[in-house]
Order: sequence, then structure tokens, then C-alpha cells
Amino acid sequence: MDIRFQRAWRCILTVAVATSLLVLQGCATPPKPYDYTAYKEAKPASILVLPPLNATPEVQATPSVMAQMTQPLAESGYYVLPVSLVDETLKSNGMHTPDEAQQIAPAKLREIFGADAGLYVKVTRYGSVYKVVNSETAVTLEAKLVDLRNGRLLWEGTASASSAEQSNNSQGGLIGLLVKAVVDQIISASTDRSHPMAGLASQRLLAAGRPNGLLYGPRSPNYGKP
Repeated sequence: MDIRFQRAWRCILTVAVATSLLVLQGCATPPKPYDYTAYKEAKPASILVLPPLNATPEVQATPSVMAQMTQPLAESGYYVLPVSLVDETLKSNGMHTPDEAQQIAPAKLREIFGADAGLYVKVTRYGSVYKVVNSETAVTLEAKLVDLRNGRLLWEGTASASSAEQSNNSQGGLIGLLVKAVVDQIISASTDRSHPMAGLASQRLLAAGRPNGLLYGPRSPNYGKP
């Protein structure tokens, strides 16, 4: 057999093996189911949403996210303390920043608000990014649900939402993509296009019934169902 042919054949086999490994990795087993033992034992009925920490340069991230977390929690079967009342109460007690609010001991929060659990949220991404041929607006959230009666972690998760999910980059050619990206960036600069993305991310994070997500609360007809 010709040496060049042998080398070419070995290259083909190498590529085939590498591709197979990537496919196998992509078809790996799904994530391990979340351990809800502590969650089910605690049986929280009411939730206190603390002002989200903001790890982004966008100052509107905290109020935008906090304003949209009540609905998915309520629809999941929980009583949620009104966020405006929570914010006013914290500020009247000298807690003017999310960092200060999230540093309060769980037992103290329980004493002040009477909630069963506290939701600690962090915004790790909020805003628009210009990427030459497109402009993406995205929000990423992390959350922990903590039992305020004993400080025990009940659940944690993360979720994201992006305008890129709905974009169509197959039309208009390169010039069309560049124009669209510039227009999107101008609109993003003049309006808060991250706000609806924050709502979608909040839904994905806090709507019960999703894989490894929150369990249904006692006000839901699905409460206690597997």
C-alpha cells in the first residue's frame, strides 16, 4: 500500500475517532437529579425575595430582576412577600444595598418578615453586547433557596435568557447582519431590552416543575406530586 495512502487513511481514522468521542460526550447521561430531601422536609409555604446582588455594570439589573420574580413563585404555589414592602422595610432598618440585605442572618429575616424561606439571587449577566455581526441582549441569574428557620440550603439553580435565541442570522447577507446589529445596539442603548430577558430568565429559574427546578408550593394543585 502506498505510504501516502496509509498516512491519509490514518488521518481519516483519527478524525473519525475524535468525532465519535465528541458525539458520545454530547450524548452523555443527563445531569444527576437534584436532592430534594431538605426541601421536602422543610415544606416552605412563604418566600422572602431578597434584593438580588448585581455582578454587572448595569445599575437597573437589581430592580428589574426583583420586580419580575414574584409572579413565577406565586404561580408555583407560594405566598411571596410584596417586594416593595420588603425593600422599604430593609431600608428603614438601615439596609440600603443588596449586599447588606443578603448578609442578614436567616433567623433575623425570619423574625422581621415571618417567611419560611429566603430566595438569594445574583445577577451575573445583564445587558447587550455588540459582536460585529449581531447584538445580543442576555440575562443570567443564580439563586439559592434557604430555610430561614435554620439556615439550611433547600435548593439552588441557575437560568439564562438571550435575544439570540430568537434571532435569524440567515437572511440579508453580511451587510444586512451588520446593519441589524447596529440598529439593535442603538435600540438597546435607548431602551432597556434586558428587562423582558430578565422576566424570561426569572420564569425559567423559578417556575416549578422544570428539571432540577423548584418544587410546587402548597397553594398549587400540583403540590406534593412527583
